[in-house]
Amino acid sequence: MPANAFLTGEYLAQIPQWHAEDSTWKSDGVLTMLEKNGLSPRRVGEVGCGTGAVLSQLQRRMDPRCEFMGYDIAPAAIELSRMRQNERLRCRVGNAAEEADAQFDVLLVLDVLEHQENYFHFLREIKPLAPYKLIHQVLDLSVQSVARPHVLTQCRRKLSDLHFFTKELVFEALKGEGYEIVDWFYGSPRRHQGSGVVHTLKQLPRTLCFALNQDLAVRFLGGHSLFVLAK
Repeated sequence: MPANAFLTGEYLAQIPQWHAEDSTWKSDGVLTMLEKNGLSPRRVGEVGCGTGAVLSQLQRRMDPRCEFMGYDIAPAAIELSRMRQNERLRCRVGNAAEEADAQFDVLLVLDVLEHQENYFHFLREIKPLAPYKLIHQVLDLSVQSVARPHVLTQCRRKLSDLHFFTKELVFEALKGEGYEIVDWFYGSPRRHQGSGVVHTLKQLPRTLCFALNQDLAVRFLGGHSLFVLAK
């Protein structure tokens, strides 16, 4: 898949729902992080907002006075966001770093770093937009994924991922650009979830290892993501 798949509409052809089905657990993670750290933002921005599904979920569950603004480079995603937009939730095509009014209390960066050709430059660009950045990153790099290289090549072809991360790589990228890590915790992406007895049995080793040692389980078996609050 070409690097401009978001602009050409090819990404929409591959992912017709634009990951809107993941908006519930992602918004759960965002709210958990905000509550853990006593943050009650009145203005929330999101870069790479897609169809605005996460912002819509947050609007239903946060202070009704809070305003939400999303940005995405993909016209197709913003077109799909129109059904969710209202007086206090707006989405537009563009780069938030180039918008004069893009100033927020919290900036959401959910599954965006892997799509940036230069994610260090991207982190520098968004730094002035809000005192707090809330980042979600799928941790695709693990011993298991390296041993099964088709997993990573599939992510690149279907999801247009340019980079793959571990927790340590995310932390180093943030610290290298002068961010302070305030809080973090692991999440469980929907794409690794399922149902039924067979699925439960397959997931049992990962579940048991995670209960014993979270870092070790994620490093070796994968299947998790990372929520990070940074400033």
